[in-house]
Amino acid sequence: MSKVLTVTLVRGLPGSGKSTLARELPGVHLEADMYFIDERDVYIFQPEKLSAAHDWCQQRSEYWLRQGESIVVSNTFVRHWEMAFYKRLAKQYGAKLIIKVCQGNYGSIHNIEPTVIEKMRRRWQY
Repeated sequence: MSKVLTVTLVRGLPGSGKSTLARELPGVHLEADMYFIDERDVYIFQPEKLSAAHDWCQQRSEYWLRQGESIVVSNTFVRHWEMAFYKRLAKQYGAKLIIKVCQGNYGSIHNIEPTVIEKMRRRWQY
């Protein structure tokens, strides 16, 4: 019997507990923020590279599915269309799609301004 692949998407506002939950779930944990971690394990956000970070996350996601590994992707996914690529991947690889929403308020580890988080909250699609 072959292993059942899963694509788990963990969505929520910054500071809601996405990364913490994702690390506890089975599968390779990926998120766009990982793109901004340098060789010294220091997070250096560069807004002009955000699109490249999401491309990297998508490429790594497909790589691991091709290897027969389940994935757990934690990103804000504020709008539904932001999950579309991963939904297509799940279908393409015959993986079970799981979507989890984090609603905690633990404070943003990346020091995102409250005004930015509030804008995201107003744009949130349930």
